[in-house]
Amino acid sequence: MSAIPVFSLYGETDHWPTPDLLHCESIAERSRLHDWHIRAHRHADLVHLLVLYEGEVELELEGATHHASAPLVIVVPPLCIHGFHFSPCIQGHILTLAAPLVEQLAQTLPEASRIWRRASVQVLPEGGASQRLVELVRHIDGEYRRPAAGRDALLSALIQALTIEASRLAIGDHDTTSVTNAHQRSRQHLRRLEMLIETSFRQQPGVEELATQLELSSAHLNSICRQQAGASALNLLHQRLVLEARRELTYTNLTIAQISDGLGFSEPAYFTRFFKRLTGYSPRDFRKRQQTPG
Repeated sequence: MSAIPVFSLYGETDHWPTPDLLHCESIAERSRLHDWHIRAHRHADLVHLLVLYEGEVELELEGATHHASAPLVIVVPPLCIHGFHFSPCIQGHILTLAAPLVEQLAQTLPEASRIWRRASVQVLPEGGASQRLVELVRHIDGEYRRPAAGRDALLSALIQALTIEASRLAIGDHDTTSVTNAHQRSRQHLRRLEMLIETSFRQQPGVEELATQLELSSAHLNSICRQQAGASALNLLHQRLVLEARRELTYTNLTIAQISDGLGFSEPAYFTRFFKRLTGYSPRDFRKRQQTPG
């Protein structure tokens, strides 16, 4: 079997390089060591934020290829398969956040920190929000590199500010203070559901089981999902199953029967019907398309 590589930091297999829960460096520092090409991989417990000021990148993100030019912001959450091919003239920074730091942000900034859980590629528009984000990244880089008094406290404050600015940028700089308490509770329920699905999707729990664990009724849970995510709870579970199936069909040599069994299907034929219904392709045809050049 050929598994998807899981790395500790940006294409390498060594341990986390500092006692901090944050790592910051220029994109060129590491990518030039790899001839500007970081092959597809994923991280179990790291989040990347890449901010490109100049240059171009060919980005592989969950099996899709994007060609983009700076100015650009890229978010790569845990377990998201990604690879980069930068132009040699690339200028920018990459911030890597360890899971405990992301969890701290989730506790402190439950709404804004959602930005770190979804893969995204966003062109930086002209204006104050983009400039503030770039200035924050550069401030973090400067503070990260020097052992000054109060460094940890200042880095913590800067990362919180960066989380808020990145979130505002992603939603069009809306004023989050106008969000109602009911809306906040719904978002929290959705986040808990996403975490529950992430840990249990291979067992294919039913909607009633998910709702019970969240201490909600099935009808209320589905109402929240449709309002917040535009899909039912079952649809969200199915989307996660399809995503994992696509990953394994693309990046491993597991047989279709092995993938079916690993994703909790009772038989490969049922998995094949399920996958084709949601993607338009049988698992076998999908794998062939991924393996065909161009």
